[in-house]
Amino acid sequence: MSAVASTHLSFVRGSDEPPLLEETVGQVLRQAAASWPNAEALVSIQQGVRWSYAEFLSRVERLAAGLLKLGLRHGDRVGIWSPNNAEWTVAQFATGWVGIILVNINPAYRTAELEYTLNKVGVKALIAAREFKTSHYLEMLEALAPEIVASEPGQLGAKRLPHLRWVVQIARESRPGWLNFDDLYDSEVSTAQAAAKAIAPDQPINIQFTSGTTGHPKGATLSHRNIVNNAYFVGRAVGLSAGDRLCIPVPLYHCFGMVLANLACVVRGATMVYPSAGFDAAAVLHAVHIERCTALYGVPTMFIAELEHPRFSEFDLSSLRYGIMSGAPCPAEVMRRVMDRMHMRDITIAYGMTETSPVSFQSLREDSLEHRVATVGRIQPHLECKVIDAAGEIVPRGVTGEICVRGYSVMLGYWDDAARTAQAIDAEGWMHTGDLGQLDPDGYARIIGRNSDMIIRGGENIYPREIEDFLLRHPHIADVAVIGVPDERLGEEVCVWVKRRASGQCDAGDIKRYCQGQIAHYKAPRYVLFVEEFPTTVTGKVRKNVMREESLRRLGLAVHENGKIAQSP
Repeated sequence: MSAVASTHLSFVRGSDEPPLLEETVGQVLRQAAASWPNAEALVSIQQGVRWSYAEFLSRVERLAAGLLKLGLRHGDRVGIWSPNNAEWTVAQFATGWVGIILVNINPAYRTAELEYTLNKVGVKALIAAREFKTSHYLEMLEALAPEIVASEPGQLGAKRLPHLRWVVQIARESRPGWLNFDDLYDSEVSTAQAAAKAIAPDQPINIQFTSGTTGHPKGATLSHRNIVNNAYFVGRAVGLSAGDRLCIPVPLYHCFGMVLANLACVVRGATMVYPSAGFDAAAVLHAVHIERCTALYGVPTMFIAELEHPRFSEFDLSSLRYGIMSGAPCPAEVMRRVMDRMHMRDITIAYGMTETSPVSFQSLREDSLEHRVATVGRIQPHLECKVIDAAGEIVPRGVTGEICVRGYSVMLGYWDDAARTAQAIDAEGWMHTGDLGQLDPDGYARIIGRNSDMIIRGGENIYPREIEDFLLRHPHIADVAVIGVPDERLGEEVCVWVKRRASGQCDAGDIKRYCQGQIAHYKAPRYVLFVEEFPTTVTGKVRKNVMREESLRRLGLAVHENGKIAQSP
Protein backbone atom coordinates (compact mmCIF):
# COMPACT_ATOMS: atom_id res chain seq x y z
CA MET A 1 0.00 0.00 0.00
CA SER A 2 2.82 2.44 0.76
CA ALA A 3 6.42 2.94 -0.08
CA VAL A 4 8.60 3.80 2.89
CA ALA A 5 10.69 6.79 1.84
CA SER A 6 13.18 6.77 4.71
CA THR A 7 14.02 4.33 7.46
CA HIS A 8 15.51 6.87 9.87
CA LEU A 9 13.54 10.07 9.28
CA SER A 10 9.79 10.41 9.82
CA PHE A 11 8.84 10.83 6.17
CA VAL A 12 6.82 8.41 4.04
CA ARG A 13 5.31 8.46 0.56
CA GLY A 14 2.42 6.25 -0.52
CA SER A 15 2.33 4.04 -3.57
CA ASP A 16 1.67 5.53 -7.03
CA GLU A 17 -0.57 2.57 -7.93
CA PRO A 18 -3.35 2.25 -8.79
CA PRO A 19 -3.61 5.64 -10.50
CA LEU A 20 -5.86 8.40 -9.24
CA LEU A 21 -9.41 8.55 -10.58
CA GLU A 22 -10.19 11.63 -12.66
CA GLU A 23 -13.96 11.34 -12.32
CA THR A 24 -16.77 13.38 -10.79
CA VAL A 25 -19.35 12.28 -8.24
CA GLY A 26 -21.91 12.06 -11.04
CA GLN A 27 -19.69 9.92 -13.21
CA VAL A 28 -19.04 7.31 -10.50
CA LEU A 29 -22.79 7.05 -9.83
CA ARG A 30 -23.52 6.55 -13.53
CA GLN A 31 -20.92 3.79 -13.65
CA ALA A 32 -22.39 2.11 -10.56
CA ALA A 33 -25.92 2.16 -12.01
CA ALA A 34 -24.66 0.76 -15.29
CA SER A 35 -22.70 -2.03 -13.56
CA TRP A 36 -25.23 -3.01 -10.86
CA PRO A 37 -28.65 -1.60 -11.89
CA ASN A 38 -30.72 -4.12 -9.92
CA ALA A 39 -28.51 -4.32 -6.83
CA GLU A 40 -29.68 -2.50 -3.72
CA ALA A 41 -28.04 0.90 -3.43
CA LEU A 42 -29.71 2.30 -0.33
CA VAL A 43 -31.76 0.90 2.54
CA SER A 44 -33.14 3.27 5.18
CA ILE A 45 -34.74 1.10 7.81
CA GLN A 46 -36.47 3.85 9.78
CA GLN A 47 -38.05 5.20 6.54
CA GLY A 48 -38.94 1.91 4.88
CA VAL A 49 -36.81 2.86 1.86
CA ARG A 50 -35.20 0.22 -0.33
CA TRP A 51 -33.83 1.49 -3.66
CA SER A 52 -31.87 -0.25 -6.40
CA TYR A 53 -28.98 1.55 -8.08
CA ALA A 54 -31.19 2.20 -11.12
CA GLU A 55 -33.89 3.81 -8.94
CA PHE A 56 -31.35 5.77 -6.94
CA LEU A 57 -29.81 7.16 -10.14
CA SER A 58 -33.26 8.15 -11.40
CA ARG A 59 -34.01 10.05 -8.19
CA VAL A 60 -30.65 11.81 -8.30
CA GLU A 61 -31.14 12.91 -11.90
CA ARG A 62 -34.67 14.15 -11.23
CA LEU A 63 -33.65 16.08 -8.12
CA ALA A 64 -30.71 17.62 -9.99
CA ALA A 65 -33.13 18.73 -12.71
CA GLY A 66 -35.43 20.18 -10.06
CA LEU A 67 -32.61 22.18 -8.49
CA LEU A 68 -31.76 23.66 -11.88
CA LYS A 69 -35.43 24.50 -12.43
CA LEU A 70 -35.32 26.62 -9.26
CA GLY A 71 -32.63 28.68 -10.95
CA LEU A 72 -29.67 27.23 -9.07
CA ARG A 73 -26.52 26.88 -11.12
CA HIS A 74 -23.00 25.48 -11.11
CA GLY A 75 -21.06 26.86 -8.13
CA ASP A 76 -24.12 27.92 -6.12
CA ARG A 77 -24.26 26.69 -2.52
CA VAL A 78 -27.08 24.50 -1.21
CA GLY A 79 -27.12 23.65 2.49
CA ILE A 80 -28.52 20.53 4.10
CA TRP A 81 -29.45 20.49 7.79
CA SER A 82 -30.72 17.08 8.72
CA PRO A 83 -29.92 13.82 10.48
CA ASN A 84 -29.38 10.67 8.40
CA ASN A 85 -32.05 9.83 5.86
CA ALA A 86 -32.43 8.85 2.21
CA GLU A 87 -33.10 12.45 1.14
CA TRP A 88 -29.72 13.52 2.49
CA THR A 89 -27.98 11.10 0.14
CA VAL A 90 -30.10 11.99 -2.89
CA ALA A 91 -29.19 15.64 -2.27
CA GLN A 92 -25.52 14.72 -1.91
CA PHE A 93 -25.35 13.15 -5.35
CA ALA A 94 -27.82 15.50 -7.08
CA THR A 95 -25.81 18.59 -6.16
CA GLY A 96 -22.61 16.88 -7.26
CA TRP A 97 -24.30 15.85 -10.52
CA VAL A 98 -24.69 19.47 -11.70
CA GLY A 99 -21.79 21.16 -9.90
CA ILE A 100 -23.77 22.76 -7.08
CA ILE A 101 -21.71 22.92 -3.88
CA LEU A 102 -23.31 21.03 -0.99
CA VAL A 103 -22.86 22.67 2.40
CA ASN A 104 -23.04 20.14 5.25
CA ILE A 105 -24.61 21.68 8.34
CA ASN A 106 -24.13 19.96 11.68
CA PRO A 107 -27.51 18.69 12.94
CA ALA A 108 -26.52 19.86 16.43
CA TYR A 109 -26.13 23.50 15.38
CA ARG A 110 -28.37 26.10 16.96
CA THR A 111 -29.48 29.41 15.50
CA ALA A 112 -26.26 31.42 15.98
CA GLU A 113 -24.15 28.72 14.36
CA LEU A 114 -26.66 28.29 11.55
CA GLU A 115 -26.73 32.02 10.84
CA TYR A 116 -22.95 32.19 10.66
CA THR A 117 -22.70 29.13 8.39
CA LEU A 118 -25.36 30.21 5.90
CA ASN A 119 -23.96 33.71 5.58
CA LYS A 120 -20.29 32.71 5.50
CA VAL A 121 -20.67 30.70 2.29
CA GLY A 122 -23.72 32.45 0.83
CA VAL A 123 -26.18 29.54 0.87
CA LYS A 124 -28.97 30.16 -1.68
CA ALA A 125 -31.16 27.18 -0.80
CA LEU A 126 -31.47 25.20 2.41
CA ILE A 127 -32.88 21.68 2.74
CA ALA A 128 -33.93 20.93 6.31
CA ALA A 129 -35.53 18.13 8.27
CA ARG A 130 -38.53 19.14 10.36
CA GLU A 131 -36.98 18.08 13.64
CA PHE A 132 -34.65 15.65 15.36
CA LYS A 133 -34.56 15.00 19.09
CA THR A 134 -34.74 18.46 20.72
CA SER A 135 -33.87 20.34 17.53
CA HIS A 136 -36.85 21.87 15.74
CA TYR A 137 -35.10 22.93 12.56
CA LEU A 138 -37.94 24.75 10.81
CA GLU A 139 -38.82 26.78 13.88
CA MET A 140 -35.18 27.73 14.43
CA LEU A 141 -34.82 28.88 10.84
CA GLU A 142 -38.06 30.85 11.01
CA ALA A 143 -36.77 32.52 14.18
CA LEU A 144 -33.77 33.72 12.17
CA ALA A 145 -35.88 34.59 9.13
CA PRO A 146 -39.47 35.38 10.14
CA GLU A 147 -39.95 36.65 6.58
CA ILE A 148 -40.26 33.01 5.42
CA VAL A 149 -43.91 32.57 6.36
CA ALA A 150 -44.98 35.59 4.31
CA SER A 151 -42.75 34.93 1.29
CA GLU A 152 -43.40 33.06 -1.89
CA PRO A 153 -40.92 30.20 -2.41
CA GLY A 154 -37.86 31.57 -4.16
CA GLN A 155 -38.62 35.18 -3.18
CA LEU A 156 -37.18 35.13 0.32
CA GLY A 157 -35.30 38.27 1.27
CA ALA A 158 -34.49 37.83 4.94
CA LYS A 159 -32.66 40.63 6.73
CA ARG A 160 -30.40 38.29 8.70
CA LEU A 161 -29.94 35.75 5.88
CA PRO A 162 -29.54 37.95 2.79
CA HIS A 163 -28.30 35.23 0.41
CA LEU A 164 -31.03 32.66 1.15
CA ARG A 165 -33.81 32.40 -1.45
CA TRP A 166 -35.27 28.89 -1.14
CA VAL A 167 -36.15 26.79 1.90
CA VAL A 168 -37.06 23.13 1.45
CA GLN A 169 -38.47 20.85 4.15
CA ILE A 170 -38.03 17.08 4.23
CA ALA A 171 -41.71 16.52 4.93
CA ARG A 172 -45.03 15.97 3.19
CA GLU A 173 -47.13 18.50 5.13
CA SER A 174 -47.43 21.98 3.66
CA ARG A 175 -45.91 24.98 5.45
CA PRO A 176 -46.07 28.66 4.39
CA GLY A 177 -42.98 29.75 2.48
CA TRP A 178 -41.51 26.27 2.26
CA LEU A 179 -41.20 23.80 -0.60
CA ASN A 180 -41.40 20.07 0.05
CA PHE A 181 -38.43 17.91 -0.90
CA ASP A 182 -40.49 15.47 -2.98
CA ASP A 183 -41.94 18.36 -4.98
CA LEU A 184 -38.47 19.22 -6.30
CA TYR A 185 -38.24 16.08 -8.42
CA ASP A 186 -38.51 16.96 -12.13
CA SER A 187 -38.97 14.40 -14.90
CA GLU A 188 -37.20 16.57 -17.51
CA VAL A 189 -33.71 15.30 -16.78
CA SER A 190 -32.10 16.42 -20.04
CA THR A 191 -31.04 19.73 -18.47
CA ALA A 192 -29.30 17.92 -15.63
CA GLN A 193 -27.59 15.53 -18.03
CA ALA A 194 -26.32 18.45 -20.10
CA ALA A 195 -25.08 20.32 -17.02
CA ALA A 196 -23.23 17.22 -15.80
CA LYS A 197 -21.03 17.24 -18.91
CA ALA A 198 -19.52 20.58 -17.90
CA ILE A 199 -18.31 19.41 -14.48
CA ALA A 200 -14.58 18.84 -13.92
CA PRO A 201 -13.00 16.74 -11.14
CA ASP A 202 -10.94 19.58 -9.71
CA GLN A 203 -13.95 21.82 -9.06
CA PRO A 204 -15.33 22.35 -5.53
CA ILE A 205 -18.27 20.14 -4.62
CA ASN A 206 -18.58 20.22 -0.85
CA ILE A 207 -18.07 22.55 2.13
CA GLN A 208 -17.77 20.96 5.56
CA PHE A 209 -17.45 23.14 8.63
CA THR A 210 -14.81 22.02 11.07
CA SER A 211 -15.66 22.19 14.75
CA GLY A 212 -13.15 24.24 16.68
CA THR A 213 -13.05 25.00 20.39
CA THR A 214 -12.17 28.65 19.69
CA GLY A 215 -13.24 31.03 16.95
CA HIS A 216 -15.81 30.54 14.23
CA PRO A 217 -16.02 27.22 12.35
CA LYS A 218 -13.98 27.04 9.15
CA GLY A 219 -15.50 25.84 5.87
CA ALA A 220 -13.19 23.17 4.48
CA THR A 221 -13.80 23.15 0.72
CA LEU A 222 -13.40 19.81 -1.05
CA SER A 223 -13.36 18.89 -4.74
CA HIS A 224 -14.72 15.89 -6.66
CA ARG A 225 -11.10 14.75 -6.99
CA ASN A 226 -10.55 14.99 -3.23
CA ILE A 227 -13.50 12.89 -2.13
CA VAL A 228 -13.93 10.47 -5.04
CA ASN A 229 -10.36 9.26 -4.68
CA ASN A 230 -10.46 9.09 -0.90
CA ALA A 231 -13.65 7.05 -1.09
CA TYR A 232 -12.07 4.75 -3.67
CA PHE A 233 -8.85 4.06 -1.77
CA VAL A 234 -10.52 3.69 1.62
CA GLY A 235 -13.15 1.33 0.20
CA ARG A 236 -10.39 -0.66 -1.45
CA ALA A 237 -8.48 -0.97 1.83
CA VAL A 238 -11.62 -1.99 3.73
CA GLY A 239 -12.47 -4.60 1.10
CA LEU A 240 -15.87 -3.20 0.06
CA SER A 241 -17.17 -4.71 -3.17
CA ALA A 242 -20.40 -5.44 -4.98
CA GLY A 243 -22.66 -7.50 -2.74
CA ASP A 244 -21.37 -6.01 0.50
CA ARG A 245 -23.82 -4.30 2.84
CA LEU A 246 -22.43 -1.48 4.95
CA CYS A 247 -24.23 -0.45 8.14
CA ILE A 248 -23.83 3.34 8.48
CA PRO A 249 -24.61 4.76 11.95
CA VAL A 250 -22.15 7.64 11.59
CA PRO A 251 -23.62 11.04 10.64
CA LEU A 252 -23.78 11.83 6.94
CA TYR A 253 -22.96 15.50 7.46
CA HIS A 254 -19.42 14.41 8.40
CA CYS A 255 -16.76 13.05 6.02
CA PHE A 256 -16.99 9.66 7.72
CA GLY A 257 -20.59 9.20 6.59
CA MET A 258 -20.62 11.16 3.36
CA VAL A 259 -17.26 10.07 1.87
CA LEU A 260 -16.03 6.89 3.56
CA ALA A 261 -19.53 5.38 3.71
CA ASN A 262 -21.91 6.75 1.05
CA LEU A 263 -19.44 7.57 -1.68
CA ALA A 264 -17.25 4.51 -1.01
CA CYS A 265 -20.32 2.27 -1.37
CA VAL A 266 -21.20 3.83 -4.73
CA VAL A 267 -17.64 3.65 -6.03
CA ARG A 268 -17.34 -0.01 -4.96
CA GLY A 269 -20.93 -1.17 -5.69
CA ALA A 270 -21.94 -1.92 -2.08
CA THR A 271 -25.26 -1.23 -0.33
CA MET A 272 -25.73 1.71 2.07
CA VAL A 273 -27.78 0.70 5.13
CA TYR A 274 -29.04 3.39 7.55
CA PRO A 275 -30.21 1.92 10.87
CA SER A 276 -31.73 5.13 12.27
CA ALA A 277 -31.74 8.92 11.94
CA GLY A 278 -29.16 9.30 14.70
CA PHE A 279 -26.92 6.86 16.50
CA ASP A 280 -28.78 4.23 18.50
CA ALA A 281 -26.85 1.14 19.59
CA ALA A 282 -29.90 -1.15 19.52
CA ALA A 283 -30.85 0.08 16.05
CA VAL A 284 -27.34 -0.68 14.78
CA LEU A 285 -27.38 -4.20 16.19
CA HIS A 286 -30.88 -4.74 14.76
CA ALA A 287 -29.83 -3.46 11.31
CA VAL A 288 -26.81 -5.76 11.14
CA HIS A 289 -29.01 -8.66 12.24
CA ILE A 290 -31.94 -8.24 9.82
CA GLU A 291 -30.01 -6.87 6.82
CA ARG A 292 -27.09 -9.29 7.21
CA CYS A 293 -24.61 -6.44 6.97
CA THR A 294 -21.06 -7.46 6.12
CA ALA A 295 -19.41 -4.24 7.28
CA LEU A 296 -19.95 -1.67 10.02
CA TYR A 297 -18.48 1.76 10.62
CA GLY A 298 -18.23 3.71 13.84
CA VAL A 299 -16.19 5.76 16.25
CA PRO A 300 -14.92 4.08 19.43
CA THR A 301 -17.78 5.40 21.59
CA MET A 302 -20.29 3.83 19.21
CA PHE A 303 -18.64 0.42 19.28
CA ILE A 304 -18.41 0.60 23.08
CA ALA A 305 -22.14 1.39 23.30
CA GLU A 306 -22.96 -1.57 21.05
CA LEU A 307 -20.74 -3.97 23.00
CA GLU A 308 -22.20 -2.80 26.31
CA HIS A 309 -25.85 -2.88 25.19
CA PRO A 310 -27.88 -5.15 27.52
CA ARG A 311 -29.49 -6.93 24.54
CA PHE A 312 -26.20 -7.47 22.68
CA SER A 313 -26.40 -11.27 22.84
CA GLU A 314 -29.85 -11.32 21.21
CA PHE A 315 -28.51 -10.23 17.80
CA ASP A 316 -26.76 -12.38 15.23
CA LEU A 317 -23.72 -10.42 14.05
CA SER A 318 -22.02 -13.32 12.32
CA SER A 319 -22.44 -11.72 8.88
CA LEU A 320 -19.96 -8.98 9.83
CA ARG A 321 -16.44 -9.27 8.48
CA TYR A 322 -14.91 -5.84 8.23
CA GLY A 323 -15.38 -2.12 8.67
CA ILE A 324 -13.70 0.99 10.04
CA MET A 325 -13.17 2.34 13.53
CA SER A 326 -12.15 5.98 13.23
CA GLY A 327 -13.08 9.55 14.09
CA ALA A 328 -11.17 9.52 17.40
CA PRO A 329 -8.20 7.68 18.92
CA CYS A 330 -9.10 3.98 18.89
CA PRO A 331 -8.25 2.15 22.12
CA ALA A 332 -6.50 -1.15 21.51
CA GLU A 333 -8.70 -2.98 24.03
CA VAL A 334 -11.88 -1.84 22.26
CA MET A 335 -10.48 -3.00 18.93
CA ARG A 336 -9.77 -6.44 20.35
CA ARG A 337 -13.31 -6.76 21.74
CA VAL A 338 -14.85 -5.70 18.42
CA MET A 339 -12.76 -8.21 16.50
CA ASP A 340 -13.69 -11.00 18.92
CA ARG A 341 -17.29 -10.38 19.99
CA MET A 342 -18.58 -8.70 16.83
CA HIS A 343 -16.85 -11.07 14.37
CA MET A 344 -15.04 -8.17 12.69
CA ARG A 345 -11.71 -9.88 12.28
CA ASP A 346 -10.83 -7.69 9.28
CA ILE A 347 -11.75 -4.33 10.81
CA THR A 348 -9.35 -1.51 9.95
CA ILE A 349 -8.36 1.71 11.64
CA ALA A 350 -8.40 4.95 9.66
CA TYR A 351 -6.91 8.31 10.56
CA GLY A 352 -7.40 11.71 9.00
CA MET A 353 -9.27 14.99 9.19
CA THR A 354 -11.95 16.83 7.25
CA GLU A 355 -9.29 18.96 5.57
CA THR A 356 -7.74 15.82 4.03
CA SER A 357 -11.00 14.42 2.65
CA PRO A 358 -10.57 12.73 5.28
CA VAL A 359 -8.29 9.65 5.45
CA SER A 360 -4.49 9.80 5.27
CA PHE A 361 -3.47 6.60 7.10
CA GLN A 362 -5.26 3.26 7.24
CA SER A 363 -4.43 -0.24 8.38
CA LEU A 364 -5.01 -3.17 6.05
CA ARG A 365 -6.92 -6.38 6.66
CA GLU A 366 -3.73 -8.36 6.18
CA ASP A 367 -1.79 -6.31 8.74
CA SER A 368 -0.86 -8.08 11.94
CA LEU A 369 -3.14 -7.86 14.95
CA GLU A 370 -0.56 -5.71 16.74
CA HIS A 371 -0.40 -3.23 13.87
CA ARG A 372 -4.18 -3.04 13.66
CA VAL A 373 -4.74 -2.43 17.36
CA ALA A 374 -1.71 -0.26 18.14
CA THR A 375 -1.34 1.92 15.02
CA VAL A 376 -3.45 3.68 12.40
CA GLY A 377 -1.70 1.82 9.60
CA ARG A 378 0.39 3.27 6.81
CA ILE A 379 0.10 6.20 4.46
CA GLN A 380 -2.56 5.96 1.72
CA PRO A 381 -1.56 5.84 -1.98
CA HIS A 382 -0.64 9.13 -3.64
CA LEU A 383 -0.06 10.87 -0.29
CA GLU A 384 3.01 11.93 1.69
CA CYS A 385 3.50 12.41 5.41
CA LYS A 386 6.21 13.99 7.51
CA VAL A 387 6.43 14.38 11.27
CA ILE A 388 8.04 17.63 12.37
CA ASP A 389 9.24 19.35 15.53
CA ALA A 390 8.42 22.90 16.67
CA ALA A 391 11.11 24.28 14.35
CA GLY A 392 9.61 22.54 11.33
CA GLU A 393 12.39 19.95 11.04
CA ILE A 394 11.60 16.29 10.30
CA VAL A 395 12.12 14.21 13.44
CA PRO A 396 13.71 10.73 13.56
CA ARG A 397 11.53 7.61 13.47
CA GLY A 398 9.91 6.93 16.83
CA VAL A 399 10.05 10.56 17.94
CA THR A 400 6.82 12.46 18.57
CA GLY A 401 6.01 15.48 16.44
CA GLU A 402 3.25 17.14 14.44
CA ILE A 403 1.83 15.14 11.54
CA CYS A 404 1.78 16.93 8.18
CA VAL A 405 0.15 15.52 5.03
CA ARG A 406 0.51 16.43 1.35
CA GLY A 407 -1.17 15.13 -1.80
CA TYR A 408 -4.45 14.87 -3.70
CA SER A 409 -6.58 14.71 -0.54
CA VAL A 410 -5.64 18.13 0.85
CA MET A 411 -8.61 20.50 0.65
CA LEU A 412 -8.82 23.40 -1.78
CA GLY A 413 -8.84 25.70 1.26
CA TYR A 414 -11.14 27.27 3.82
CA TRP A 415 -13.99 29.07 2.07
CA ASP A 416 -13.37 32.83 1.92
CA ASP A 417 -10.64 32.62 4.52
CA ALA A 418 -7.21 33.01 2.95
CA ALA A 419 -5.52 33.79 6.26
CA ARG A 420 -6.57 30.61 8.05
CA THR A 421 -5.94 28.58 4.88
CA ALA A 422 -2.35 29.86 4.84
CA GLN A 423 -1.98 28.92 8.52
CA ALA A 424 -3.07 25.34 7.79
CA ILE A 425 -1.44 24.69 4.39
CA ASP A 426 2.09 25.93 3.94
CA ALA A 427 3.74 27.17 0.74
CA GLU A 428 4.90 23.65 -0.14
CA GLY A 429 1.38 22.21 0.09
CA TRP A 430 1.73 20.51 3.48
CA MET A 431 -1.42 20.35 5.62
CA HIS A 432 -0.43 20.91 9.25
CA THR A 433 -2.87 18.69 11.16
CA GLY A 434 -2.22 19.79 14.73
CA ASP A 435 -2.07 16.10 15.68
CA LEU A 436 0.90 14.57 17.46
CA GLY A 437 2.20 11.22 16.26
CA GLN A 438 5.12 8.97 15.50
CA LEU A 439 6.25 6.84 12.56
CA ASP A 440 7.91 3.48 13.23
CA PRO A 441 10.66 1.97 11.01
CA ASP A 442 8.05 0.21 8.83
CA GLY A 443 6.05 3.38 8.24
CA TYR A 444 3.16 2.63 10.59
CA ALA A 445 1.81 5.69 12.39
CA ARG A 446 0.81 6.02 16.02
CA ILE A 447 -1.38 8.94 17.00
CA ILE A 448 -0.46 10.36 20.38
CA GLY A 449 -3.20 12.97 20.52
CA ARG A 450 -4.01 16.57 19.74
CA ASN A 451 -1.30 19.07 20.51
CA SER A 452 -3.93 21.02 22.42
CA ASP A 453 -4.86 17.95 24.54
CA MET A 454 -1.35 17.35 25.85
CA ILE A 455 -1.08 17.71 29.65
CA ILE A 456 2.07 19.35 31.07
CA ARG A 457 2.44 18.36 34.71
CA GLY A 458 5.49 19.65 36.52
CA GLY A 459 7.41 19.85 33.24
CA GLU A 460 6.44 16.32 32.16
CA ASN A 461 4.54 15.95 28.88
CA ILE A 462 1.60 13.57 29.32
CA TYR A 463 -0.45 12.25 26.42
CA PRO A 464 -4.02 11.34 27.47
CA ARG A 465 -4.26 8.54 24.91
CA GLU A 466 -1.58 6.51 26.72
CA ILE A 467 -3.45 6.65 30.03
CA GLU A 468 -6.81 5.96 28.36
CA ASP A 469 -5.48 2.85 26.64
CA PHE A 470 -4.08 1.58 29.93
CA LEU A 471 -7.24 2.16 31.98
CA LEU A 472 -9.45 0.46 29.40
CA ARG A 473 -7.83 -2.81 30.46
CA HIS A 474 -9.53 -2.47 33.84
CA PRO A 475 -12.27 -5.13 33.99
CA HIS A 476 -14.92 -2.74 35.36
CA ILE A 477 -14.34 0.23 33.01
CA ALA A 478 -16.45 0.56 29.87
CA ASP A 479 -14.99 3.84 28.64
CA VAL A 480 -12.58 6.47 29.86
CA ALA A 481 -11.39 9.96 28.91
CA VAL A 482 -8.43 11.87 30.33
CA ILE A 483 -7.97 15.64 30.52
CA GLY A 484 -5.74 18.09 32.32
CA VAL A 485 -7.09 20.46 34.97
CA PRO A 486 -5.18 23.42 36.42
CA ASP A 487 -2.96 23.03 39.45
CA GLU A 488 -1.16 25.93 41.13
CA ARG A 489 1.96 23.96 42.04
CA LEU A 490 2.38 21.63 39.04
CA GLY A 491 0.62 23.62 36.34
CA GLU A 492 -1.76 20.78 35.48
CA GLU A 493 -2.99 17.57 37.06
CA VAL A 494 -4.46 14.46 35.46
CA CYS A 495 -8.24 14.08 35.69
CA VAL A 496 -9.97 10.95 34.41
CA TRP A 497 -13.63 10.53 33.59
CA VAL A 498 -14.81 6.94 33.97
CA LYS A 499 -17.88 5.21 32.62
CA ARG A 500 -18.30 1.93 34.51
CA ARG A 501 -19.64 -1.25 32.95
CA ALA A 502 -23.17 -2.16 33.92
CA SER A 503 -21.87 -4.95 36.15
CA GLY A 504 -18.75 -3.08 37.21
CA GLN A 505 -17.98 -1.96 40.74
CA CYS A 506 -15.00 0.29 41.32
CA ASP A 507 -14.25 3.57 43.05
CA ALA A 508 -11.55 6.20 42.75
CA GLY A 509 -9.29 4.33 45.15
CA ASP A 510 -9.52 1.15 43.05
CA ILE A 511 -8.49 3.03 39.92
CA LYS A 512 -5.58 4.79 41.58
CA ARG A 513 -4.33 1.48 43.02
CA TYR A 514 -4.68 -0.09 39.55
CA CYS A 515 -2.19 2.47 38.26
CA GLN A 516 0.41 1.95 40.99
CA GLY A 517 3.51 0.26 39.65
CA GLN A 518 1.97 0.01 36.18
CA ILE A 519 2.40 3.53 34.82
CA ALA A 520 4.69 6.37 35.87
CA HIS A 521 3.51 8.09 39.02
CA TYR A 522 3.08 11.47 37.30
CA LYS A 523 0.62 9.89 34.82
CA ALA A 524 -1.60 8.43 37.52
CA PRO A 525 -4.82 10.43 37.91
CA ARG A 526 -5.17 12.76 40.85
CA TYR A 527 -8.89 13.18 40.17
CA VAL A 528 -11.40 10.48 39.18
CA LEU A 529 -14.94 11.45 38.15
CA PHE A 530 -17.60 8.82 37.45
CA VAL A 531 -20.18 9.63 34.76
CA GLU A 532 -23.00 7.91 32.90
CA GLU A 533 -22.08 9.48 29.55
CA PHE A 534 -19.39 11.70 28.04
CA PRO A 535 -20.21 14.97 26.30
CA THR A 536 -19.73 14.21 22.61
CA THR A 537 -20.15 15.82 19.22
CA VAL A 538 -22.67 14.43 16.73
CA THR A 539 -19.83 12.35 15.27
CA GLY A 540 -19.14 10.74 18.65
CA LYS A 541 -15.93 12.61 19.48
CA VAL A 542 -15.51 13.40 23.15
CA ARG A 543 -15.75 17.15 23.78
CA LYS A 544 -12.79 17.60 26.09
CA ASN A 545 -13.25 21.35 26.32
CA VAL A 546 -16.71 20.75 27.82
CA MET A 547 -15.22 18.11 30.13
CA ARG A 548 -12.68 20.61 31.44
CA GLU A 549 -15.36 23.15 32.31
CA GLU A 550 -17.52 20.53 34.02
CA SER A 551 -14.49 19.12 35.89
CA LEU A 552 -13.64 22.53 37.32
CA ARG A 553 -17.21 22.86 38.51
CA ARG A 554 -17.41 19.38 40.05
CA LEU A 555 -13.99 19.63 41.67
CA GLY A 556 -14.67 23.11 42.99
CA LEU A 557 -11.62 24.58 41.27
CA ALA A 558 -11.59 28.27 40.41
CA VAL A 559 -9.06 29.96 38.13
CA HIS A 560 -8.64 33.62 39.02
CA GLU A 561 -7.58 36.44 36.72
CA ASN A 562 -4.10 36.46 38.26
CA GLY A 563 -3.69 32.82 37.27
CA LYS A 564 -4.01 31.53 40.82
CA ILE A 565 -6.00 28.34 41.31
CA ALA A 566 -8.08 27.96 44.43
CA GLN A 567 -10.57 25.52 45.84
CA SER A 568 -14.05 26.99 45.76
CA PRO A 569 -15.78 27.25 49.14
